[in-house]
Amino acid sequence: MAGPLQGLRVLDFTTLLPGPYATMMLADMGAEVLRVEAPDRLDLTRVMPPHDGGTSTAHAYLNRGKASLALDLKRPDSVAVIKQLVADYDIVIEQFRPGVMDRLGIGYDTLRGINPSLIYCAITGYGQTGPYRYRAGHDINYLALAGVSSHCGRQASGPPPLGIQVADVAGGSHHAVMGILAAVIHRQQTGEGQLVDVSMTDAAFALNGMAGAACLAGGEVPGPERSLLNGGSFYDYYETADGRWLSVGSLEPAFMARLCDALGLSELKDQGLSPDPERQRELKQALKSALAERTLDEWQALFAELDACVEPVLTVAEASAHPQLRARDMVLDVPRPEGGTQPQLGHPIKFSATPCQARHTGRSLGADSDAVLGSLARAR
Repeated sequence: MAGPLQGLRVLDFTTLLPGPYATMMLADMGAEVLRVEAPDRLDLTRVMPPHDGGTSTAHAYLNRGKASLALDLKRPDSVAVIKQLVADYDIVIEQFRPGVMDRLGIGYDTLRGINPSLIYCAITGYGQTGPYRYRAGHDINYLALAGVSSHCGRQASGPPPLGIQVADVAGGSHHAVMGILAAVIHRQQTGEGQLVDVSMTDAAFALNGMAGAACLAGGEVPGPERSLLNGGSFYDYYETADGRWLSVGSLEPAFMARLCDALGLSELKDQGLSPDPERQRELKQALKSALAERTLDEWQALFAELDACVEPVLTVAEASAHPQLRARDMVLDVPRPEGGTQPQLGHPIKFSATPCQARHTGRSLGADSDAVLGSLARAR
């Protein structure tokens, strides 16, 4: 079955992670995505290890469901192809620094002159305005400047380098998809296209959420291990006897009672929501000592039948085999163009009527402009 975005056509000029992840989500939901790559400007995900069947696993995953087109955008004939294509496309998404697309002759003003209903999304580190708009950056920089890193990690060791790219994906990719789809609804109502300006730093700043609200309106400056949810209470990770870890999130009194009863700490069950740091330290030390007495497997067996908000810290490989994630189709076998399949992360949004599909790991349309345009016309 087709996805809910069937009929939307996307021209994708992005590389690396934020834009490709966003357009992968759009493709999974049924949009037709044509990725434009510069033959002389290597997308690093093409060579990023590890490789499967000679192809980077990152590149195959991020570009599934898309067609790709090699065009040197510094050449007038390539620019002419883009101008011809954009007349029949709904969305353009790019990830260059501000002004680059204008210098290439295919900026927002030029393209909306060809297609007034065009939705043009620009993902950048700092946005299209402001003193940092031309500055280079990466995920770690955006999180740092947005204040996120300041209240993560431990007081003794400082902010951690995270295992996932929060500003890139939760910031850039997801906010781009939200902005684009909001613009699609606006266009349905008014016929107008528009520019969607996504700053990964803005998005990361917004992700401060409750801590940000407490700081701005309540005067509470967050820091590591100072709040209920960032290590300042028992809500934390605990090492087991075999060097593995358990997550304990037993915030509500009923869950805390079950946890303490299971660990023989019933006398501490009333301390879970205590605002007293000393009482939290006492509870945390008791949990640490108790949970260190058994292995992860032993604790998993105990808490499997106990609704206490205690779960194991799994590796990605273990998570991929977990029955809950398997039941939700979060690991898919995606067809390769050359035959066979590749296991990939599934799409996380489920629809009742039009399920998402991971259609293939990507296909190239080549670099011959006339042939490409003919192929696209036949595909329509």
